[in-house]
Amino acid sequence: MRSSDPPMAKKVNHEMDELFGDVRVDSYYWLRDDSRSDPVVLSYLQQENDYTDFLMSGTKHLEDQIYAEIRGRIKEDDISAPIRRGPYHYYERTLEGKEYIQHCRCLVSDNGAPPSIYDVLPTGPDAPPEHVILDENVKAQGHAFYSIGAFKVSPNNKLVAYAEDTKGDEIYHVYVIDAETGTCLGKPLVGVTSNIEWAGDDALLYVTMDATLRPEKVWLHNLGMEQSNDLCLYHEKDDMFSIGVEASESKKFLFIASESKTTTFVFYFDISKPENGLMQLTPRLDGIDTSVSHRGNHFFIKRRSDQFFNSELLACPLDNISATSVLLPHRESVKIQDIQLFNDHLVVYEREKGLPKVTIYGLPPIGEPLERLQGGRAVDFIDPVYSVDPSESQFSSSILRFFYSSLRTPHSVYDYDMNTGVSVLKKIETYCLDPGFKASRLSLLDRGFIYAIAHIRGGGEMGRQWYEDGKLLKKQSTFTDFIACAEYLIEKRYCAKENLCIEGRSAGGLLVGAALNMRPDLFKVAVAGVPFVDVLTTMLDPTIPLTTSEWEEWGDPRKEEFYFYMKSYSPVDNIKAQNYPAILVTAGFHDTRVMYSEPAKFVAKLRDMKTDDNMLLFKCEFGAGHSSKSGRHLLLKIIRGLWFGGNRGFLACFSLGSNCSLTGLRGRVVDSTDTSRKSRRDKRKQDRARLEVLTDEVTINLNVLRSFTENSVMGNLNSTVVVTVERGWRGLRNA
Repeated sequence: MRSSDPPMAKKVNHEMDELFGDVRVDSYYWLRDDSRSDPVVLSYLQQENDYTDFLMSGTKHLEDQIYAEIRGRIKEDDISAPIRRGPYHYYERTLEGKEYIQHCRCLVSDNGAPPSIYDVLPTGPDAPPEHVILDENVKAQGHAFYSIGAFKVSPNNKLVAYAEDTKGDEIYHVYVIDAETGTCLGKPLVGVTSNIEWAGDDALLYVTMDATLRPEKVWLHNLGMEQSNDLCLYHEKDDMFSIGVEASESKKFLFIASESKTTTFVFYFDISKPENGLMQLTPRLDGIDTSVSHRGNHFFIKRRSDQFFNSELLACPLDNISATSVLLPHRESVKIQDIQLFNDHLVVYEREKGLPKVTIYGLPPIGEPLERLQGGRAVDFIDPVYSVDPSESQFSSSILRFFYSSLRTPHSVYDYDMNTGVSVLKKIETYCLDPGFKASRLSLLDRGFIYAIAHIRGGGEMGRQWYEDGKLLKKQSTFTDFIACAEYLIEKRYCAKENLCIEGRSAGGLLVGAALNMRPDLFKVAVAGVPFVDVLTTMLDPTIPLTTSEWEEWGDPRKEEFYFYMKSYSPVDNIKAQNYPAILVTAGFHDTRVMYSEPAKFVAKLRDMKTDDNMLLFKCEFGAGHSSKSGRHLLLKIIRGLWFGGNRGFLACFSLGSNCSLTGLRGRVVDSTDTSRKSRRDKRKQDRARLEVLTDEVTINLNVLRSFTENSVMGNLNSTVVVTVERGWRGLRNA
């Protein structure tokens, strides 16, 4: 066939197993090839790529222009904010024209001085020399894909363990090298996850997976020994649970957590007493979710239950773990998200009314009783809407490091002195994956676009109940919320539906697919990146990665009520003979979270059934997994989704996969709980939805929606609006 002709996948009727008197026929089941070697499947995928490239060929100049704009906002020759570990500063360096980073370190000039928020890397002729520990640009040579999933320095700073993926399938090799010479010590650990931790200076804990890529076993590896001789510390046999390993901030313990979607229990491993093996710290109780930290003679336990759904914070002595005291009680309006421990301080990350909070508490000297917390100090932030996340900090210091970003503030690194309350900006990152700020949006805003982020049920932004109201048999509220957000934008005259675009990735792609089936008339353009669209088929197959562990998120379709509920919204199962907007779908050939065959089926069935002549494009990246191609410039080059339609020459431009950050963006936040809606049903939907709307005009706080006037951006029906969902509303497939 010619590349100018849309590919039409052959139809081969395949009857799925009958369940509850229902038999589904999947005419495109043949597109699933677990070996990824079937020449017929490969040929079809290549035809789709050729067709997309042909139709996109006329927009190459614009693509190049936008790519140049985005790349021009990046400081290519740069270093990250250094972190001090012992006698060294560790940091990452990017070089102009290079795809990957260098992992570097240099000696601290005055190792006797305590860390300070004013510390900087030494410069000048007398500065200690920089040492490149690992250059990813060298390691990536000869690989179409390259990613380091972990880079761990040993406690004595002599060795480094790193996890390497050269396919994009998230199955890693772990290498241990000499930090000074780069010499590899022994053979790599193979077939493992990127979850590794040092257990002293000469041993590692690592995790392996079962056939479905579920992390199931924790192993102790002594350097110099063969992997076949490693000791299995724990085997989680329940396929609803996955295993993870994390080091305490004190570096005294390793915590091994076994977690499902609703339950987490924790073991601890005393690094100073490896002969004791694993000791269970929190019990395995259905619906109880715990995480653990350590300081001095106490464990700190964050515990969530059905009763205390926003979590409470407990402490217990090491020698009497049943004697817990409540440090922070459960509050219905405040969700405890995370904690971070220091020698003298406790940092609590919370969320209230959708916004993150950070509070610092002083702690009594180690060894003294710990029964309650004294009044804490809240960290103040400059933006009305923002994101803040913990960064690596030194346990023994009084300096808290955190990442800060907002819709108008680039991804920034701050050091905060917990004794004085003084903070210092250490770094404005020029390339990051932060959800709050993306420089790719600037190219949209510069062309008159408005960018809206819909916070829909199923996410955690508004607390645990907000998440619970969008899962299992309430999943469809996610889709109706999103549609309500779109209707709200139209009603409030941000745009007409002829100018409304939507975008979502992974489980966000499911949202896009469901919204397209339910209300295709609302949208002009849709972009679905690696979309989870064949929900029922995937969730019925326990051999597919992530399926069993996510039954608590979506439901188990082997049960009748979940089967038919899931079938009612699964995008592949609900494609109709109707008009659809212009659509771009992407896939990663080596994706283990959402198999390439899901978006391929979705596109094939759409081509067969839709009744319009709008563009339908599909791009399968053969050298990528779930996270697109590797390399920072390769990510930027994935600038697909240039659409022309209508008599006005409407253009929607999406930069998929590019997540750099720069200054200059200003945001508008809209609370869609507006009282002007006449329909009670629609009003209930609106009460559940919240929008963040970016324009290049003004920043207005959440609570002043009614101060908007027709002279602001609203009322301009010619504006083009892009609506998307961000992180947090969906589990592993959206990671």
